[in-house]
Amino acid sequence: MKIKSAIDSHFKSDSVVTIGTFDGVHIGHQKIINRLVKIAKKKTYQAVVLTFFPHPRMVLQKDSSLKLINTIDEKSLLLERFGVDHLVVKEFTTEFSRMSAHDFVRDVLIGKLQTKHIIIGYDHHFGRNRAANIDDLREFGSIFEFEVTEISAQEVNEVAVSSTKIRTALIEGDLKVANKYLGYDFMLTGTVVKGKGIGKKLDFPTANLHIEEPYKLIPKNGVYVVRSQYNGKTIFGMMNIGTNPTFNDGKVQFIEINFFDFNDDLYGKKLQIDMLQRLRDEQKFESVDDLKEQLKKDRQMALSFIKDHND
Repeated sequence: MKIKSAIDSHFKSDSVVTIGTFDGVHIGHQKIINRLVKIAKKKTYQAVVLTFFPHPRMVLQKDSSLKLINTIDEKSLLLERFGVDHLVVKEFTTEFSRMSAHDFVRDVLIGKLQTKHIIIGYDHHFGRNRAANIDDLREFGSIFEFEVTEISAQEVNEVAVSSTKIRTALIEGDLKVANKYLGYDFMLTGTVVKGKGIGKKLDFPTANLHIEEPYKLIPKNGVYVVRSQYNGKTIFGMMNIGTNPTFNDGKVQFIEINFFDFNDDLYGKKLQIDMLQRLRDEQKFESVDDLKEQLKKDRQMALSFIKDHND
């Protein structure tokens, strides 16, 4: 599946489209995506998700503190997994927010995406000041000759989940709830960079993960059981998110993964880290020996979790 910008998209074949930020692509979103893909296959249309970036709250409310569950690349990966053909990213600007509903339908949905069918939630609003609703969209459908499928309140509400609930769970360290609502394991994607070598000295060498996107949500500091894929193989480990208070002043956050029974050089490699279980809060230890003893306990707890969930 390809990521396209709305400006560059000039579809030559007809498409069925759904519109939204879809942060997290959670189990509620997946109901809409499944409907999208089903209609696309039935009518031999392209299945298209039109999303916006930056998040509208970042632009209209100047909410720079908002962190997102997925990066654009992660969102694309998930949507492809669910059968979507194209993720189209429309840059969200103040100017775009002032575009009338009519112009949005004519210029973007029809002019760019060749839309023949739109799937949308019952409470979706769009256009300048979010003034247009599902009834307006149906009127536009009669003018521009596309169908509209509404996701009813009952369908939406029977899945009591939202991106906000998931963000809150992750910030609070409740990975179990977050993963349940997501319908998959929360992921961090980044490049392995050189660290200070402290883990190696403790006999727990770590891969230090650098995440490029500043808007990516990082869960609560602590120790987690994780999984990744490397050279076609599944590898497990434990990850610490935190400031290394035993050795540092607590001002800089690090993301460090100790992979079990793994010795390959990962420097410069891009990894997706799936977060499976939270083990404990980050702690400051009185001595290096105390820390090493705790790391041994963490490893044993992580291995027990992996064994129980892979048998």
